[in-house]
Amino acid sequence: MQEPVTTQDQTEAEKAAALREAGRLLFAGAADFFHAADKLTVLPPMKGHEIAFAGRSNVGKSSLINALTGRNALARTSHTPGRTQQLNFFDIAGRLVLVDMPGYGYAAVEKAKVAAWTELIHSYLRGRANLARVYVLIDARHGIKPNDAEVLDGLDKAAVSYQIVLTKADALKKGEIQARLDATAAAIARRPAAYPEVILTSSRTDDGVADLRASIARLLAERGE
Repeated sequence: MQEPVTTQDQTEAEKAAALREAGRLLFAGAADFFHAADKLTVLPPMKGHEIAFAGRSNVGKSSLINALTGRNALARTSHTPGRTQQLNFFDIAGRLVLVDMPGYGYAAVEKAKVAAWTELIHSYLRGRANLARVYVLIDARHGIKPNDAEVLDGLDKAAVSYQIVLTKADALKKGEIQARLDATAAAIARRPAAYPEVILTSSRTDDGVADLRASIARLLAERGE
């Protein structure tokens, strides 16, 4: 026998639908690149709320940003990991600044440059007062790897709010999806700066993209935007 739908269930469903619509409208507007910084001294002035996307060099970060904004070439994509070599700033409908960060981990460049990127990333995360949240992208096929954990440790230490977004979900078998979600949630359960909800996405199929938009819309609503 099917359980009756309660008023509370309806209310939660209505809230979720409203957030999804708010997220759709947010990213249906203009999305424009406006600044790039390869060192802290040339960061743009802080204004409004910023969200940053971080992840390993081959996690599909630029592809997900393009899917999120509905634009094929807003963020530069490449088959060669490590092509994003600076902090790229995008204005989202005049309401939000989205920051595409250099990938960490593997990159086909000299170690000195990787070290410089790493220092830039950590310095930015520690010192950007208007940074509302970091979305840390993790390859769903592999889960949280040691260099991902190092980034999470740094965010916890700096008390910077972050949320895990699993990418490349289309590469998982159906039976693997819940296990990966559960393992990821368990891995961040005791981390003080982690937002507990894990989002599963695929930029190839658009699965989970609406959920990510809704998450960002909820964040703005919570901050009075």
